[in-house]
Amino acid sequence: MSPLTLLTMAFTLMLGTTITLMSTHWLLAWMGLEINTLAIIPLMIKQNHPRAVEATTKYFLIQATAATTLLFAATTNAWLTGAWEISQVMHPLPTIIITMALSLKMGLAPMHSWLPDVMQGLELKVGLVLATWQKLAPFSLLCQIPNSNFTILLGLTSIILGGWGGLNQTQLRKIMAYSSIAHLGWMLLVMQLLPSLSLMTLLVYIIMTFSLFNIFMINKTTNINSLSTSSMKVPVLTTLTPLILLSLGGLPPLTGFLPKWLILQEMIKQNFFMTATMAALSALLSLYFYLRLSYNMTFTIAPNTSTNTLSWRLNNKNIILPTATSMTMTLLMLPLLPLAAMPLF
Repeated sequence: MSPLTLLTMAFTLMLGTTITLMSTHWLLAWMGLEINTLAIIPLMIKQNHPRAVEATTKYFLIQATAATTLLFAATTNAWLTGAWEISQVMHPLPTIIITMALSLKMGLAPMHSWLPDVMQGLELKVGLVLATWQKLAPFSLLCQIPNSNFTILLGLTSIILGGWGGLNQTQLRKIMAYSSIAHLGWMLLVMQLLPSLSLMTLLVYIIMTFSLFNIFMINKTTNINSLSTSSMKVPVLTTLTPLILLSLGGLPPLTGFLPKWLILQEMIKQNFFMTATMAALSALLSLYFYLRLSYNMTFTIAPNTSTNTLSWRLNNKNIILPTATSMTMTLLMLPLLPLAAMPLF
């Protein structure tokens, strides 16, 4: 793919998300989602591999189904209430259908089974875009839909199935897909109770996921077994990566701990005691496969010792500033996050 085509697709991707974020009309929001979908498809298929073609076809069919359902529900709502604006009072039936359509677009449980398969067929860079940027537009629409109890049910289901599904995986892209499902579940738990906290959780998740995907790209690893050679490639990153994984798992005193803590605190404040307990226990499932990745990366040794010059002794041609910045924020942003959380209380 030529640089000009790549730049055009990236600009169109940002344009589609921006249109949806700024829209107040259902037709305009739907158009932004469609532009977003059509812009990422050439990026997904540029690898020209059978797995990439399969993943792109699955993604297109799923997104087309979700977009059609969304347009049908918005039209039904306009027929029943006479309003096309997103912020208007909505009929309960179209509200549930729109929530399900947006959940299918994002890959939330129980409509999540397409996301791991699609992620597995993509390059790491495109997988990063799919796991982060592609969540913004549907997320902004979900925040504006008044559907508290159903959203909490979807969130709890996503946390449980996202942690459960990642236990048995050996492919890193599938593990990151299930991690995405579980983190989106945490955002949905508190989306209707405190939307600003849900937005902060999304931003922290994007930072942590960006740093971990960058590490996988630098190591050129796509499965758990190849992680054992990372100490010969980038010893410093091998030392810091377990901390990033534990931050994704939500352990203190790392950055990923605060969003989970504040969400549980808000759930208890709103008298959702059982939901908060089940979410906290289900987080242990995700923590298990993060610990599994950490163990394979730091406590196992590659079966064959390399006789060539170790790659960390050679000149590093990777652009390390974004990785260094995101890793610092992933590990050390906890003391600053209370400042961002002050307006929430």
